[in-house]
Amino acid sequence: MDLKTVIRTIPDYPKPGIMFRDVTTLLSDARGFRRAIDELVQPLAGAKIDKVAGIEARGFILGGAIAHQLSVGFAPIRKKGKLPFKTISETYELEYGVDEVELHVDAVRKGDKVLLVDDLIATGGTASAAIRLLERAGAEIVLCSFVVDLPELGGADRLRKMGKDVVALVSFDGH
Repeated sequence: MDLKTVIRTIPDYPKPGIMFRDVTTLLSDARGFRRAIDELVQPLAGAKIDKVAGIEARGFILGGAIAHQLSVGFAPIRKKGKLPFKTISETYELEYGVDEVELHVDAVRKGDKVLLVDDLIATGGTASAAIRLLERAGAEIVLCSFVVDLPELGGADRLRKMGKDVVALVSFDGH
């Protein structure tokens, strides 16, 4: 199965000229979803992973399924103000302005080996902030995994320049 065939493309969303890659169609396809999870877990064969960290919101779905498959815990990385306990936060730049992600202070422990997961890597701003956040909490990022890479936007290369290994199941030209 070619996973690209079960990922919907929505032209001109959220603004003209953008080709939005919608993984909800992949998530709703039982075979496609299972295949994606299996392929995201495969590079970790033999690796020690303590936690899976998923970036809000589709990273929660993928990360939860991967954590279950690996029999490890899950750490949610959320937008500011969404977590109920004490948090640490990391700010990052958007095209117009800034945003912030947070992690509970006890979500990972010093020395935890963590897999970072999200549905898509574009410019890498959110993922870079998530990496900095996890590392400030004492975690070691073993791998950054995504279903979709938009290579023209440079996000995966940005993470590699941070010294991180990056895996994406499919890539789409254009954005």
